[in-house]
Amino acid sequence: MRIRRIGIVGAGTMGAGIGALAASAGVPVVLLDVPAADGGGADASAPARKGLERQLKARPAAFMDTARADLVRVGNTRDDLALLADCDLVIEAIIEQAEPKKALYERLEQVIPPRTIVASNTSGIPMRLLVDGRGSAFRERFLGMHFFNPPRYLHLLEIIAAPETSEETLTVARAFSERVLGKGTIRAKDVPGFVANRLGVYGMVLALRMLDEFDLSIDEVDALTGPALGRARSATFRTADLTGLDVLDHVAKELTHATGEDFELPDWVKQLIGHGQLGEKTGAGFYKKVGKDIQTLDRKTLEYGPQRTVESQELAALARLPLEQRFAAVRDLSGTYGEFARAYLLRLSHFVLERTPDIAYDLPSVDRGMEWGYAWEAGPYRQMDLLGLDFVRAGFKKHKLAPPPLLGMAKKSFYADGGTTVLQLDGSYAAVPPVANSVSLAAARRAREPFFESADASLVDLGDGVACFEFHSKMNTIGEGVLTGLRDALERVERGNLAGLVIGNDDPRTFTAGADLAMVGALVRKGDWKTLETAISDFQQRAMQLRYAPFPVVAAPFGLTLGGGSEFSLHADAIQAHAELYMGLVEVGVGLLPGGGGTKELLFRFTRELAAYEEADPFEGVKRAFRLIAMGTTSTSALDARSLGFLRASDGISMNRDFLIADAKRRVLALAPGYVPPTMQRITAIGKEGLGNLKYAAWAMRQASQITDYEVTLAQEIAYVLCGGDGPPRTVTEQDILDLERDALLRLLGTKETQDRMEHMLKTGKPLRN
Repeated sequence: MRIRRIGIVGAGTMGAGIGALAASAGVPVVLLDVPAADGGGADASAPARKGLERQLKARPAAFMDTARADLVRVGNTRDDLALLADCDLVIEAIIEQAEPKKALYERLEQVIPPRTIVASNTSGIPMRLLVDGRGSAFRERFLGMHFFNPPRYLHLLEIIAAPETSEETLTVARAFSERVLGKGTIRAKDVPGFVANRLGVYGMVLALRMLDEFDLSIDEVDALTGPALGRARSATFRTADLTGLDVLDHVAKELTHATGEDFELPDWVKQLIGHGQLGEKTGAGFYKKVGKDIQTLDRKTLEYGPQRTVESQELAALARLPLEQRFAAVRDLSGTYGEFARAYLLRLSHFVLERTPDIAYDLPSVDRGMEWGYAWEAGPYRQMDLLGLDFVRAGFKKHKLAPPPLLGMAKKSFYADGGTTVLQLDGSYAAVPPVANSVSLAAARRAREPFFESADASLVDLGDGVACFEFHSKMNTIGEGVLTGLRDALERVERGNLAGLVIGNDDPRTFTAGADLAMVGALVRKGDWKTLETAISDFQQRAMQLRYAPFPVVAAPFGLTLGGGSEFSLHADAIQAHAELYMGLVEVGVGLLPGGGGTKELLFRFTRELAAYEEADPFEGVKRAFRLIAMGTTSTSALDARSLGFLRASDGISMNRDFLIADAKRRVLALAPGYVPPTMQRITAIGKEGLGNLKYAAWAMRQASQITDYEVTLAQEIAYVLCGGDGPPRTVTEQDILDLERDALLRLLGTKETQDRMEHMLKTGKPLRN
């Protein structure tokens, strides 16, 4: 069964957010909500329409491309329920109470055809309660699909079967969720809170209670339960503010009632809720924004004061360590901070160990649930392995916590054999279930010896004659080691007569931050211009080698893809991008222009596109490239990258990051049979007339105080390259523009203003507007 259209009932934050995600994926959506109150000719569908409008204004953006909102048809449950008859999947996302949901299902059963799957987005009500009273056909195609907020950005989707849900229903829902919506799915047992919320809410409540026990401030606990422990920067209290204290309290009460476990929030938190201080949506919760400043609540007085940076060298050093070293350091962290961190981890680990058999089918589902739903770097079982099970056992004994049976079953660790096997609930060890249809570079390394590995780059064997060039320097920056590795990779693929090459990596956030600015800055400070010119030339030639290699090259960018990473991608035969792609040629931020072929490539690409139109003005292509480069424009998604011109219509987009390398490999194999590299290109550079127009545009922006004097200089250098110099129109080769690009880059590197920008970026991570 193919899901071609979905219906969503409930246009609140979750329902409308799921609709925005589905529409972003290209799926038509029917979005319904309760009708507006009658009277005065009111628009009955106003609640659904407002829900859609909120998603269009949401920050961070809910839509990957706001034009996709046209795929959403709004309506109301009084007049438009029949629209759901044309939907293959209907997701209910209404009030978190069983009776209203059941009443809706009764109405749905009269409208939808037998093929339609119905899912509830409930965050914790068991499925068995919700299908009570429905017919057998409805019960067979009903399940839970629990998304996490915001649906676009949090990877997790919990799939929960009702007692009679058919395997076909589960298979179809899971495949659609993973491939089309880009979700990472886990199967959860039909119990209150399922997996991630049962554990995640407990972890938040635990941190709230331990605040008093250890006499710490909110700022201190957030510093301890954020990146220091491999969690999101929002940590505990900022996450609660984003969720809403009233929502957290409701979920906690429901879990307490349903499970008999104690999830109750401390009294001082309930006082905040009673005062209407519910978090970000009311302007104040645990934190409060006052002008541009953030103030923090004093939980003893319930008054706000200046946010305080936690002064701890140990803690600051901890957050900078690799994850494995971070957890090793927590074992020895001194003082109250160390005592808190260890007690928190041990108590949470004990709860996880006790609850896992009731809520999950295996340990990896627990880890993936917390990693994908709560943005942990490592799930609780991976964390316990990092701490060491001997440490965990001794800690339980110290805190008088009875050792759970799962811990007794474990040997030296929960994951064994290099992470390929894992403890099962029956005490045996078996292979870690793979993410279906994915290719992990770590798994590829275990399966086949890499062609080569260095400190900065590797060439990994993906099988079927396809290799993957992976850079793994700091922030995946492109320096001498990466450039040398890429040269060797291209030679190795050609020499071995392989099918082709993928460029990608497994980093969770950054494809590459661009060229190694520290290396460039060091050469500038030494005045080693000859080495610098050679390095720039090498960068350009690597990009050109990608373009004209005798085999297909497919780039697989994702997340931050800046500067040189964009340039390499632009020169590949094809791009297979993750939907969350933040691609840009941002060199102006450090006083430079794209010098690795990026300026040349956008000029040639946009000029060629216009050549298909007889009456087109070639200046339009130059202007388009100038605007992208001079403004340092970065895409907000892969769809946005396509509209900007970084991606072509033929380039692919993978909604699910887990599938990205596999999808890129398939592109290589599709291109490989009979592959012939492209021919060298020539265009007509427009020369001085276009240069004059662009210089005038820069002058006008300076007169309007939109750019600085030095940014006028940057704009003029970019314009000079894009126009092919200041002479008459002439035919130019790619190498002609590369030469202009390199010369301009060297001139800029010789200025104090660019050197100041580079130094400021390296020190602060932020651009300098000088």
